[in-house]
Amino acid sequence: MSERAPWTFLSNHGHVLMCLAVDPDARLRDIAERVGITERTAFGIVENLQEAGIVMREKVGRRNTYRIDRSAHLRHRIESSHTVGELIDLLGGPRTLGDLPRA
Repeated sequence: MSERAPWTFLSNHGHVLMCLAVDPDARLRDIAERVGITERTAFGIVENLQEAGIVMREKVGRRNTYRIDRSAHLRHRIESSHTVGELIDLLGGPRTLGDLPRA
């Protein structure tokens, strides 16, 4: 694994959100690997995003698929005039997972 930067502009929540934006059928294991966190942490972040109404989970067979409410507003007062969809679009929108570097 490459050396990590001491800090990033986005939190792990933002990174998980981007992973779900590009692959709504992603497994938590794959998201965790891509972001560089544990699977348990990825699960907690997805739960946080669900509780906030930003991500909706649907069971499809044995797998989960996720839908993002792009009209949901960002949570911090500094950025609350912007939507989740604007953030996703700003960061490159739905690209293929192959384009996203691994942690």
